[in-house]
This record gives sequence, structure tokens and C-alpha cells, in this order.
Amino acid sequence: MAPGPRGHHLEYSPKVDGQADPGEIVWTWVEFEEDASQGKDRPVLVVGRDGKMLLGLMLSSESKRDGQHNWFALGSGDWDGDHRPSWLRLDRVLEVHEDKVRREGAILDRTRFDAIAKILRNGYGWH
Repeated sequence: MAPGPRGHHLEYSPKVDGQADPGEIVWTWVEFEEDASQGKDRPVLVVGRDGKMLLGLMLSSESKRDGQHNWFALGSGDWDGDHRPSWLRLDRVLEVHEDKVRREGAILDRTRFDAIAKILRNGYGWH
């Protein structure tokens, strides 16, 4: 594990045990940046843990994200019932208490997780 922003650790350790683990995509409430009193339920890739706090990166299925700075084209997966392509936001680390995760969506394959980890280490301050 390598320390990331604010001393957080980036890791891949999914387990099929009913709990959210790094490497899994889960669903939780994410507040809007511009208005924290509002938000929406969305998929989040868990990239680490700090005690009972999960560290995650949110996903979007909006195709306008394709090619945008700070967004990674993740592709499709079982986290989306319609298997729509998703994009991962790289520059906003979410801290979500493990009790706030409402459902597991999928385990992200190691190849895609490693590609994301490389980008985070090379361009976003993860070590």
C-alpha cells in the first residue's frame, strides 16, 4: 500500500463478504460539490480505507465525461444494471462511512484498478 493524499492508502483487496472493500464498486449517497444539502445515489469505486471510513472515487454514466480532464473512461460493468459505460472522477476523493454504503455493485477487475492506481500515483499525489 502506498500513502496517498492526506496520508490515505491506495489498495486492492476485494472480498465477497458483504462489506465494502477496496477494489469494489458500491452505491452510496454523494453530495453535490456546489450544494452539500443535495446529492444523489451513485456508484463509487472504493480505493482505500481509513478505519471505518472508505475512500472512494465516484462514477458517472454521462457520456459528456468522455475525454474530459480528471475523468477516466472505465467502461461498463455489473455496477450498472444497464451495463452503460462509466467514467471515474480522479480528482475528488470521497470519504464515506462504511455504514453509509447501501449496496455492493461489483468487484472491479485488477487490470482496470491497476490502470487507475497508476494514474493516481503519477498525476494526483498518491505515492
